[in-house]
Amino acid sequence: MKGLILAGGKGTRLRPLTVFTPKPVVPVVNKPFLLYQIEILRRAGISDITLSLSYQPDKIESVLDGTELGVDVHFITEPHPMGTGGAYRFAADSIREATVVFNGDILTDVNLGKIVAEHRAKKSQATITLVPVDDPSRYGLVETDDDGKVLRFLEKPKPEELSDLNVNTINAGIYILEPSILDLIPEGENCSFEYNVFPAILKKNLPFFAYVMNGDYWRDIGTPDSYLAANHAVIDGSVRNFDVDRTPRADVATAATVDRVSVLGEGCVIKPSARVLNSVLGPGVHVEEKAVVENSVIWAHTRISTFAEVRDSVIGRSCHIGRNAIVGAGTVLGDKASLPDYSKV
Repeated sequence: MKGLILAGGKGTRLRPLTVFTPKPVVPVVNKPFLLYQIEILRRAGISDITLSLSYQPDKIESVLDGTELGVDVHFITEPHPMGTGGAYRFAADSIREATVVFNGDILTDVNLGKIVAEHRAKKSQATITLVPVDDPSRYGLVETDDDGKVLRFLEKPKPEELSDLNVNTINAGIYILEPSILDLIPEGENCSFEYNVFPAILKKNLPFFAYVMNGDYWRDIGTPDSYLAANHAVIDGSVRNFDVDRTPRADVATAATVDRVSVLGEGCVIKPSARVLNSVLGPGVHVEEKAVVENSVIWAHTRISTFAEVRDSVIGRSCHIGRNAIVGAGTVLGDKASLPDYSKV
């Protein structure tokens, strides 16, 4: 069985963070995001993994190396935007064996081996992974029968329709597809799993089942708020079975405060009376005297000046936060942004 990660998106919802950094390799607790998905595949015994790229492919190739994870990583670049289904056809057409497909923005700790086992046990041609949500009205829903057979896909239902539907499961962006599915996808065309491929599977009445996550962590990191929450989930242990590198390779002053949850990248400098709480600091970040960083993610080589405060925010690479500046909840600054002294955002 092969692995395929669809990593061609432009990450427009994550801008300005993705202007210079493709979404698949934005740092999550100081690791390129795709390494989490590659690890999930490796744990399931899948060591041959293809990344389907489109936006800034050279930057992705330059920072990803599967050898340290014990897998073989291959890169393929779409000739033009092809959609999720088209990208799968383009990347997997030469494989012609069962393939696990990941959307490139899903953080999860699901046991993929269980999904593979269920796919095989049911002799399914396609398996879609679903996740239950508290507010189904915000999503398109997937309805199944008691045996997990997929019955239909529902667009965002109106609130008055939900009570009759009794459905709260949405597409989690992880699929297992047999080679027969490739024959349902026009070669070289832009098409979508949700709007083209999955309806075609139902129309053909092929064995199509769902695996519903139960207690597994799942998050789409495609927005700044969700990206920040994903970092917090990794450092507080909500995402299970991923090691967090808390090796002290930073210069932390005796009088500074860094809580046990926070993660500091190599070469960070934390000056006296500064405080770092529930945050992730990338390599080379400087936090000057009496500055505060709380509930935030700071990318590499950014400087937080004296008496500045950064809370519930994401700050890109090589930024400068001036003296006494106040960076409030929900702020997102792209690479090389600079806030003058005494600014408030």
